[in-house]
Amino acid sequence: MRFQIASLLPPEQVTAWRDRLLADGTDWRPGQETAGWHARSVKHNRQLLRSDPLHQDLAPQVSQALLAHPLVASAALPRRLHGLLFSRTGLGQRYGRHVDNAFMADGRSDLSFTLFLSEAGSFRGGALVLEFPHGEEAIRLGAGDVILYPSTLRHRVDPVTKGERLVCVGWIQSRVRSAEQRELLFELDTARRLLFQDQGKSEAFDLLCRSYGNLLRMWGE
Repeated sequence: MRFQIASLLPPEQVTAWRDRLLADGTDWRPGQETAGWHARSVKHNRQLLRSDPLHQDLAPQVSQALLAHPLVASAALPRRLHGLLFSRTGLGQRYGRHVDNAFMADGRSDLSFTLFLSEAGSFRGGALVLEFPHGEEAIRLGAGDVILYPSTLRHRVDPVTKGERLVCVGWIQSRVRSAEQRELLFELDTARRLLFQDQGKSEAFDLLCRSYGNLLRMWGE
């Protein structure tokens, strides 16, 4: 299951961040420095060092916004959010087809996310392409929007043909490993919330809560 969140960050915040990230003197490093051994040959972008003061200022704000969002809480069941990177992809650059490492330095990668910081009309190309059994999906979102998707998917970033693509990427370790189980729990959680909105607390609501809680105990870590 993949899902999008519109306007995770407000426009004025994204604009201010973009000005800081693209300012002269910001220390952008080759993306290959953070790629796994099998992805270095296809990773052609630049990234901000995690030790950079700007990264250390902005990354916690991304984490806080994501962890506070009710859709992330319900659909991702996050145990920890980790590995954030600010990435810029310029003219002719790309990130070829790859699969994210199962384990990063700070945790398991169950879900990956991309927070778009460039205005959609400010660059061409640079789509995030997810590969599903039924075909591919190319994703270009507005500034401040984020997409979350299973880290098990093969994916790529198409070459940028005009302008520059600026994003923040990272990973979530979920309390539930299985994407199928997370999806079932999300559907149950959605159903009980809708039932509560319609009928208030009822026997049916209590039964759904019981099933949800017991499945979470069974599948959770």
